[in-house]
Amino acid sequence: MSRKYVIVGGVAGGMSAATRLRRLQEDAEIIVFEKGPHVSFANCGLPYYLGGEITDREALLVQTPAKLKARFNLDVRENSTVTAIDPTAKQVTVQSGDHTYSENYDALILSPGAKAIVPQLPGLKTADNVFTLRNIPDTDRIDSYLQTTGAQTAVVIGGGAIGLEAAENLRRRGLQVSLVEAGSHVFPALDEEMAAPLATSLRTHGVQVHLNDAVKEIGRQTVTLNSGQQLPADIILLAVGVKPNTDLTQSTGIKLGPTGGIAVDEHYQTSQKDIYAVGDAIEVTNQISEQPALIALASPANRQGRQVADVLSGVPTTNRGSIGTAIVRVFETVAATTGLSEAHAHKLGLHLKVAHISAKSHATYYPGAQPIWLKAIFAPDSGKIYGAAAVGTDGVDKRIDVLATAIKGGLTVFDLPELELTYAPPFGVAKDPVNMLGYVASNVARGTSQTIQWHELKAALAQGKQLLDVRDPDEYSQGHFAAAINMPLDQLREHLDELDPKQDYIVSCQTGLRSYIAERLLRGHGFHVQNLDGAIGLYQQVRSELLTTDRKEN
Repeated sequence: MSRKYVIVGGVAGGMSAATRLRRLQEDAEIIVFEKGPHVSFANCGLPYYLGGEITDREALLVQTPAKLKARFNLDVRENSTVTAIDPTAKQVTVQSGDHTYSENYDALILSPGAKAIVPQLPGLKTADNVFTLRNIPDTDRIDSYLQTTGAQTAVVIGGGAIGLEAAENLRRRGLQVSLVEAGSHVFPALDEEMAAPLATSLRTHGVQVHLNDAVKEIGRQTVTLNSGQQLPADIILLAVGVKPNTDLTQSTGIKLGPTGGIAVDEHYQTSQKDIYAVGDAIEVTNQISEQPALIALASPANRQGRQVADVLSGVPTTNRGSIGTAIVRVFETVAATTGLSEAHAHKLGLHLKVAHISAKSHATYYPGAQPIWLKAIFAPDSGKIYGAAAVGTDGVDKRIDVLATAIKGGLTVFDLPELELTYAPPFGVAKDPVNMLGYVASNVARGTSQTIQWHELKAALAQGKQLLDVRDPDEYSQGHFAAAINMPLDQLREHLDELDPKQDYIVSCQTGLRSYIAERLLRGHGFHVQNLDGAIGLYQQVRSELLTTDRKEN
């Protein structure tokens, strides 16, 4: 007997569910309600259309109702808002223009997505130049405003992925752009040392970046910050984050989880029988922390849509949660993350170690090799990978995808050196950066190397530890820690008698490799020594961005 499915929300999760249902149930009746004028559109491409990198607006429309009807026999109804759900009668109420009607269902799938957070700021309600960027109508309104007003200045509020992409593309469009982030660094999913190059890239391309500051008031074509600084703002883009769109659940008895997302079980069923939910509106289990989480990303939403269709079709499928893998590009700089950040892992009270490496995107003797920084957060006893991050200009996506796969597959840092990854000079190196990260993390986990992190350095020096810089004199002369003694690695054995066996030492080089060799050498001679993880290269990267008075060592 054929079944009738009603799906609320026609973008990633909803449309994946609809098309998978059709492939598994040819005789089913499938209705998709979408409150907006477009279904199956590429919302991740919206900032790039604004900036002119994507020139064809129609390319953002992945499918149309007519195409979906022809290929999948789906009844897709745009500009149709589901305003109420009656779980007892198994019926939804729909508003389409001036017409209100009801539709019955055998099973209901909610995929309402997330909505932009709009902070209650003084002056916001009377401002006509404030926008959010969530869909194609938003994009059209921004584009029209820019064209008709001749706006010259823009303020982007929020330094997450959407804010970064919007700031870049408004700058590409020729506007003078300011980005305001209340936190200590942009792209909060990353730890600050890995996010620092993103802010550097923004500033290099003329974007003013205001960290540790927040918007106090919106004026007429101005934004006033808590610091008192006033920014010119012909146009203002709110990008402070998103929250689950749970408006429909308020009168249905559908339970929300502790994060505010719709609570679902391992089969995506809500607390109401025959009502399921997927996508940005639901609460998932973070597979690493095993804690409830909100992960508003396209890939999990698409996967969830397919899986709920499997569940409804009798295909054995389980919602195993997500780990949160994301990437962002700011001009030439790319940063990506998977799993937990170091800050998040610390908040959870996890026993952890951290390893940073600097490597090249491909063989250095082949033209165009670019530097990449990789970071791993892991359990030193088991080697379990809690999270990883990468930043650079080339090859970042490849490495973070490998690390995300390793986490999903339950591999440890001890397994990373065993990965057999492609190598040819234009594409990689014989020991891929992921392999090298595994070697370094394994050394740390096994105690072969004892490291100190960049943010721990000042306190360590204040406690009396001595810093040794083992770079060559010409490198040392171009910039060094004021408290460091220069002892080049190749001459270190000749100067061991100048070192105090009772002194605790920290060794540093440019990226951490030579200082690791120095660490092993000195420990072999009985010295107490730690290696500065990431060395001066990582430290300078962070310090040059934060410009705080508590990091003045170099």
